[in-house]
Amino acid sequence: MSAPSDPTNNPPTGQPLDSTANGSDLEAQLPSSAADGLIQKPFPRPLETAKPSPPDELTSDQQAKYETVLKSVLEWTTVPTTSAKNAPTEAITDDERMFLTRECLLRYLRATKWNAPEAVARLQRTLTWRREYGVHKLTPEYISVENETGKQVILGYDIHGRPCLYLLPSNQNTEKSDRQIQHLVFMLERVIDLMGPDQETLALIVNYNETKSGQNASVGQAKQTLNFLQNHYPERLGRALVINMPFMIMGFFKLITPFIDPLTRNKLKFNEDLRQHVPAAQLMKSMGGDVEFRYDHATYWPVLNQLVEQRRAAYRERWIQGGKRIGEYENYLKTGTTPSLSQTEGSNGATTA
Repeated sequence: MSAPSDPTNNPPTGQPLDSTANGSDLEAQLPSSAADGLIQKPFPRPLETAKPSPPDELTSDQQAKYETVLKSVLEWTTVPTTSAKNAPTEAITDDERMFLTRECLLRYLRATKWNAPEAVARLQRTLTWRREYGVHKLTPEYISVENETGKQVILGYDIHGRPCLYLLPSNQNTEKSDRQIQHLVFMLERVIDLMGPDQETLALIVNYNETKSGQNASVGQAKQTLNFLQNHYPERLGRALVINMPFMIMGFFKLITPFIDPLTRNKLKFNEDLRQHVPAAQLMKSMGGDVEFRYDHATYWPVLNQLVEQRRAAYRERWIQGGKRIGEYENYLKTGTTPSLSQTEGSNGATTA
């Protein structure tokens, strides 16, 4: 189900930080670790010791398949507006072109085991799904009610610099609805906004402590969630850490396991010491870490959204400066050390497409 056509009827919650601050000033106002005392706002960066693994070099065959996918995607001028057969099409937008980074294309290639035609087809289906589902219509104001009790929290980074998304079912505050799934999509998009240079994946932390019957997703919701995660966010899950899992939830996982692809299943870890995966200085105390975290919606929600809005604005500005290229480098867009695609082509003597 897509978002309402006017999802801004609900008033914003809370007050942001100094709205005149630029990105670096905003981040300077935010905590960085447990050493900052009571934490009620997100950490903007991982610890210095938390570094992503360097990306693998492509083989000549993989590079050729990437170039095949890129050539196909560069030819797109329109995209179907729905998944229905013979659906009308509309012109591809700048947001969609910006979505189609080099790393995005490679994620779909890896997810399809380097099958270039299937990767192209899946990429187009994802753009159509994002239109049909209304991903960009999911505003903080519309989603706000779902997170009033902090049932999903983005806080800290794991030992590989992956941003951590906590799912806390015991804080469930709404009845089962399409907006619950939209809430997860919204938070996934925000986690992606907070990924640093060379980081493409997130760490999912699920704590079932004190969860009661009825507070968990239904099998139908779980299947719907798995569908969009596996089809439209491929290669985004780096680790899923599940703790305090009661017997009834184990049964639930057994029901949905057939719908989880083998690669994703291998990333699931149950009832492990989370400090093996997340530095204690950025891990909630309730999960075994050192962070004294208290969720206050009026404090956390506006700050999170101001932070990611500034990250997105900087990302877009660099994409424009780089020439609005499909196949742009995410490292460049996220203020890493990699030059833009146009700069790289220029230094190699290549002709800009």
